[in-house]
Amino acid sequence: MYPDDYRYTKEHEWIKVEGDTGTVGITFHAQKELGDIVYVELPKVGAAVTAGKTMGSVESVKAVSDIYSPVTGEVIAVNDTVTSTPEQLNQDPHGSAWLVKVRLANRQEIDGLLTAADYQAYIGAETAH
Repeated sequence: MYPDDYRYTKEHEWIKVEGDTGTVGITFHAQKELGDIVYVELPKVGAAVTAGKTMGSVESVKAVSDIYSPVTGEVIAVNDTVTSTPEQLNQDPHGSAWLVKVRLANRQEIDGLLTAADYQAYIGAETAH
């Protein structure tokens, strides 16, 4: 369920790195916890994002949740499909419902993120409480 070539945050974002670009989204666990997603707010192309800082939000019928950037860099693409049809995040959070693409400022930040196995252990421990 959680691709091994992605890295994950404890705030439930994922990033897939290819070269100096990272594609960012929210995890299956996040969308499941949120329920039906009705609105997504994302940064604009050209915006600077900082690892661990808010870069947007996701609103569901239950709650509004911040989206945190897993890396520092510049937004080079935004997935307009999820802003116009946010329910896609419930259907394909690890695929077509990616949020933004970021040009990485510091590739070493990836090393500090969770692997798929670490993330699954983390959410397993989180749901056990």
